[in-house]
Amino acid sequence: MIIVKEVTNKKGLKTFVKFPFSLYKDSEYWVPPIIKQELETFNKDKNPIFNDAEARFFLAYNGNTVVGRIAAIVNWLEVNKQNIKKMRFGWFDFVDDLDVSKALLDTVEGIGKQKKLEYTEGPVGFSNMDKVGVLTEGFESVSSMMTWYNYPYYANHLKHHGYEIEKEYSESKFPFSNVKPEAFTKAQTLIKQRYKLKALKFKKTEELLPFVDEMFDLFNESYASLSSFVEITDLQKQYFKKKFIGFVNPEYIKFVMDENNRLIGFAIVMPSFAKALQKTNGKLFPFGFIHLLKAKRTNKDAIFYLIGIHPEYQNKGVHAIIFNEYYHTFKEKGIETCYRTPELEDNEAIKKIWKHFNPVVYKRRKTFRKDL
Repeated sequence: MIIVKEVTNKKGLKTFVKFPFSLYKDSEYWVPPIIKQELETFNKDKNPIFNDAEARFFLAYNGNTVVGRIAAIVNWLEVNKQNIKKMRFGWFDFVDDLDVSKALLDTVEGIGKQKKLEYTEGPVGFSNMDKVGVLTEGFESVSSMMTWYNYPYYANHLKHHGYEIEKEYSESKFPFSNVKPEAFTKAQTLIKQRYKLKALKFKKTEELLPFVDEMFDLFNESYASLSSFVEITDLQKQYFKKKFIGFVNPEYIKFVMDENNRLIGFAIVMPSFAKALQKTNGKLFPFGFIHLLKAKRTNKDAIFYLIGIHPEYQNKGVHAIIFNEYYHTFKEKGIETCYRTPELEDNEAIKKIWKHFNPVVYKRRKTFRKDL
């Protein structure tokens, strides 16, 4: 018999975080999170998302053995400001047993009904800065630190329990050799002259920090039109700054400024930490941080994490300036392969930006919903 228990203490939360380590212990494609960082994500005293959201965490047991987990999440900014009556669920992992997945989903659905919400959707996190989607294609490609990995049976379980596809995402890649500078070099020069724009380059993190808050403001503006977007608050900006800045090479962040030194475009690229994280097995000490530092300095894979253009400058070719900057940085660093994090399938604008590089979709993922 499957029993679902709510996590009520630090020991239980650690069990929640570590369950996938046993579920995926034989997988060469799963990338573990950093346990300490994951625990901080769920810590109401450290993660400011809990000022605007709530979460409950559950483990499924078969006897004394943990066989599944799920987080039940409500983002009140989404519910109250956007009037989207959504019950979110995430961090959803389970053995291949329909009774287990049903028990976990039933728990979330029950909470959603109690709160008079209209539907459930997942897997998603608290906000757009979190991981998203069940992997449905690309199971034999190594995951990344920005995405969840799962076994192929996950989507079948959700469909069996009455869930339907809500959003579809794709992840693509292309060799750096596909990048032909003539596709953007001349254009970026003309665009700089026409709109009086300039690119900013960074060598040190200290040079970058004064601009980070403005970057998050632009992120909110440039992504506001997407159906899945939930704004980032001022407190969350500080949290994400602390959480992610150590993983980013300052040379891999590109800003475009207007004549008044206003930020109108940005892009964040991260080196791939997948192999390094597999070596750390979730622990920074005693040696895990060494693997991460090495990957930060020498990894030949670049992951495009975010690109944002101010609404006033969208469709004006500003991305050509950004690509020109990355071309020179990547050439100097010896980058071999470029990857893109999950992007909504219906985001035609982003597809147009990348078309000149002939990207190949190598993974697809979906979120699923069920009316309550």
